[in-house]
Amino acid sequence: MRKRWMSLLATAVLVAGVLTPVSPAMAAPTFRVPFPCGQTWSGQTRSGHSPAYAIDFNRTDDVGDPVVASAPGTVDVVTNLGNTSYGKYVRINHGGGYTTYYAHLNGFNVSVGQTVGYGKVIGWVGSTGGSSGPHLHYEQRLNGSDIQVRFNGSLALYWGTKNYNSGNGCSSGTGSGTVDTSGTPLTVRSGPGTGYASVGTVADGAKVTIACQTSGTSVTGTYGTSTIWDRIGSGRFIADAYVYTGHDGYIPNVPRC
Repeated sequence: MRKRWMSLLATAVLVAGVLTPVSPAMAAPTFRVPFPCGQTWSGQTRSGHSPAYAIDFNRTDDVGDPVVASAPGTVDVVTNLGNTSYGKYVRINHGGGYTTYYAHLNGFNVSVGQTVGYGKVIGWVGSTGGSSGPHLHYEQRLNGSDIQVRFNGSLALYWGTKNYNSGNGCSSGTGSGTVDTSGTPLTVRSGPGTGYASVGTVADGAKVTIACQTSGTSVTGTYGTSTIWDRIGSGRFIADAYVYTGHDGYIPNVPRC
């Protein structure tokens, strides 16, 4: 009888193990470059950095420049470690085990428990702690462990230095334009430049919705020479030099890609 009960118990445990669903891991937040909309910063990664996947951000005369939250969350650390380590730093908890660190700050603009969103200024670039010069030390972590940084889902450069353009806190508006090529269909590219693959065409006179704009290959078209490219869909870019938008340069309130 005892063996039968043990057998039934083992079967029940097995069935429970098979039928009990495993909780799916939460998706990572959409992290953005931790600086205000439209700014360009040089980000460096190096194998000897601690932790390994952190990025050091710099640009000319950056002391006192604002640092912003790279994703919505709740501030859970605002502290000053003095002349060692991170110095003045902020940590934001984004849920699902994801956190971000902003170190060597000049000062703070948030407090513990504060809810922040994209583009919220949390502090200013400095050279506190163990820093050898002004910069922002930035990290993304999962369950406390350093992870490779991603912005808008794209992996940061490892290892080396790369310029990052911020779309953080930009307006969520869209723009519109009319293609003018004097009759020839306009080539649509997979990225912002003539070196990217062709992924179709847009007819002359077609009206397009512009989700965001970015800088790319210089093109001379109907409206002069421009390095601006318009994203009109996922992985679909057209040269702004062939698009009438009613504006010279970037369209106000349309975000940078």
